[in-house]
Amino acid sequence: MPTRSYTVIMNGVTGRMGYRQHLLRSILALRDEGGVALPNGDRITVEPVLVGRNSEKLARMAQDHGIERYTTDLDEALADPEATIYFDAQVTSERVKSILKAVQAGKHIYTEKPIAESVAEGEELARAAASAGVINGVVHDKLYLPGLLKLKRLIDSGFFGRILSVRGEFGYWVFEGDLIPAQRPSWNYRAEDGGGMVLDMFCHWNYVLENLFGSVQSVLAKAVTHIDQRWDEQGKPYQATADDAAYAIFELDGGIIAQVNSSWAVRVDRKELVEFQVDGTEGSAVAGLFGCRVQHRTQTPKPVWNPDEPTDQDFRSQWHQIPDNDEFGNGFRAQWEEFLINVDAGQPHRYDFAAGVRGLRLADAGYASSREGRRIELGS
Repeated sequence: MPTRSYTVIMNGVTGRMGYRQHLLRSILALRDEGGVALPNGDRITVEPVLVGRNSEKLARMAQDHGIERYTTDLDEALADPEATIYFDAQVTSERVKSILKAVQAGKHIYTEKPIAESVAEGEELARAAASAGVINGVVHDKLYLPGLLKLKRLIDSGFFGRILSVRGEFGYWVFEGDLIPAQRPSWNYRAEDGGGMVLDMFCHWNYVLENLFGSVQSVLAKAVTHIDQRWDEQGKPYQATADDAAYAIFELDGGIIAQVNSSWAVRVDRKELVEFQVDGTEGSAVAGLFGCRVQHRTQTPKPVWNPDEPTDQDFRSQWHQIPDNDEFGNGFRAQWEEFLINVDAGQPHRYDFAAGVRGLRLADAGYASSREGRRIELGS
């Protein structure tokens, strides 16, 4: 059966996420395993072209992985008519101008989030893509996590009854960089470079909430810079100007209340780095990256508050783990496959630039709420 090959310009994949998840575990995995098989027997194959600022890094990466083409000149890559897809995993501050160039070159666009630093810039990208008629998509990786896929099945089955609330805990301790090197790039902690917890994670929380529970109608948030001095990749101290934690209450469609704490200055006392507890009239669940445990109404214990005596109940043991009764692949790869299928069929991608703009609106409202100390309405 026919095989169609797509050349993907990958900009910014020398970074941690761009390299590990998008290049290594998605595009190269697809290339090496023969691409994406379509229901009719056709096959889509991919070949990357690497773009970045450091020629030595690109050359080493290309040699290590058998990649024929790399360049430090984005314009050169975009001029290739055989390269029909552009992917962006750069720092946020560099994203808009590069995507606009790619749109003008007629490329289909797939990008990391946030898609821009402001709502106005995001709307500019959405208008440009719509005018050019190019298929566009924004990474929504958390929706493809095994834990959230299990949670989505519970929601669709009516397990919760009426959903009342969602409580999310995300984060871990990111080392300052003086005694132990930081495990995140230093630009994440400089607002002038597009860093910040609200800008980064509220774009995630928007698509998680709207796709699982309902659109966000309002937000009350507090953004904080807990650690104001960090050390960069060269061991030099710098002023952390971006927020490294955010505490928020979101009101969703249907009266659901979601509380989400996000912090890079918290030590983990959870099973996973992110967990969402969902409580409903008929049952509850706690979902993480991989696991999802549940407690039905018929199995809910009846604790009694008594501060004078320690409880004799092991509450953790009263939850039941959802079994891995399905195969869950890498979430980034799964969405890449979906995007490639959309491009091949000439169909819009369901998580497009408009979805990215909604994430930016939530981040913008979060910052406004924190500055002004009040609840911000988003509306429909």
